[in-house]
This record gives sequence, structure tokens and C-alpha cells, in this order.
Amino acid sequence: MTQLRLGTIETAVVKKKITNGFVLTIGTEEIVLPDEAVVDEIELEQEIDVFLYADKKGKMTATMEEPVATRESYGWAEVVEVLPIGAFVDIGLEDKEILVSKDDLPLLQSVWPKAGDHLFVSLEVDKKGRLLAEPISEEEVMDDLERAPENLMNQEVTARVYRATKAGSAVLTGEGYRGFIHPTERKDEPRLGETVQARVIDVKEDGTINLSLRPLKQESQKEDAEVIFDYLQENDGVMHLHDKSDPDEIRDTFQISKGAFKRALGKLMKENKIEQKDGRTVIKHDS
Repeated sequence: MTQLRLGTIETAVVKKKITNGFVLTIGTEEIVLPDEAVVDEIELEQEIDVFLYADKKGKMTATMEEPVATRESYGWAEVVEVLPIGAFVDIGLEDKEILVSKDDLPLLQSVWPKAGDHLFVSLEVDKKGRLLAEPISEEEVMDDLERAPENLMNQEVTARVYRATKAGSAVLTGEGYRGFIHPTERKDEPRLGETVQARVIDVKEDGTINLSLRPLKQESQKEDAEVIFDYLQENDGVMHLHDKSDPDEIRDTFQISKGAFKRALGKLMKENKIEQKDGRTVIKHDS
């Protein structure tokens, strides 16, 4: 006896026309293909490929619409809505979104996806027989790795975050290269599913790449200097941080390395905007 499996694409035979659709057979099982799920003209006894899912009433149904993800394949699904229970994604079915459970989202809700982001998912069935979407795992990414070429160094790439952890953000580029963004190479942590523009700072021997969301050093100095000067202005022209301050304290305050902080201070000193005295950094009165 044939066992129909939710979330899979199966080959079916069109057996008869009924009021609101067609009856299909898959092996020894029958299933209904509603008229609204027919995307091409079909004839009796024709073999067609259909996707099996549960309709709004929970009944297994067939559609000729091709989803972006199945139980056997991964795809980028757009986030439609985010609720406390998780994120609902559009896999390409006209009348149904699929849930990505909160259990498969980051612990920090600040990096949960937003509507319009994209999650790289496949489908699974939970213990209650419901279709769920699950983000790709690190092992599955590495098993199907597309090696990045060495000439990608210093190039800009477009990538989407498929995994967000305390250690950093794992991304996939449009070409399928696996990238990693260390917390020191970003000012703000990107969301799971967010699309980012990043610069390649290392092409590793295993074919993966390290990326940075920070601007090039010259641009970064200007940007960091502006942030530090704004901070000084907001704090009566004084801060206790200086070029010999603890790196962790600098990072906690400005989310930059001590080296970047010292370069920015140097720029502001050269422009005669600040000075350091008595273990503090202050705005010069004539600036």
C-alpha cells in the first residue's frame, strides 16, 4: 500500500474530473487536486508531478504549484509574518504559509527575521503531522559546499544570513559560497535571513570565506571619528576612554577594536578637535 508523504513532490495519474477539481492516483492512494491548484492544462490518464500538503482544514491535498522547498530540498523562503511562536514563510503555495518554530530561531529575539527577509529552509513533519519549515544546518551547508575562488579576495558580495550565533553570523552568497562574519567585523548584528552587502577579507583553504560589514580602513577612520566626536559632544565634551584604555571597554562603548579607536582618535587630534589629559579625552575649546 502506498504511503503518501506530506511535503514531497510525487508523480500522480489524473483519474477523473470532479466538481471542484480532479482525482489523482499515486500508487494505490487517491488524492484531490483542486481546480485552483491546476497550473497547466491536464487530461485524463496523464502523469503529472504534484506537491502534497495539508489544506486549511488539515486535509492532504495536491497542487501543481512548485514550492521553493520540500522535505528533500532546500530553498529561500520569504518571511511573511513573525509572531511569538515563530516566523511564517512563503514557500510558493497560494493559500498557505509554513511555520518556522521559535525553537529553530535564535535565542535573541533582536536577531529574529523580519517580514521580507528570507530563510533557507527545507520541510519536516512534526509529531502532530503538521508541516514545518526548518533552517538549514551547518553540516548540510558544508556537505554541499561551493568552493569560493581565491580571486574573490577584497570583492563585495551579496549574502543572506542562514545562521546567527554568539560566535558570529554564517551566510550564503548568491553563488552558494559559505561565509562567516565575526562580531569584530560588524557594528550591528544582522538578523537571521537578512540580506547584507559584505567585503571578502579572507578566502580560506576549505573554500569558505570570511567577510566584513565594516568599511575599508580609510572610510572607517572617518566614520569612527564622527561617532566618537558625537559621543563627546553628547557627554559635555569629556570621556574617560583614551588611547591606553582597556580594549573590552572600548568595544563595549563603540563596538570597534582598540586599533580602530586609536586611529580615529589620531584623526581627531590631527584635525585639532580633541586632546588627551588627566587620563581622559576632551574636546578642545577652540574646536
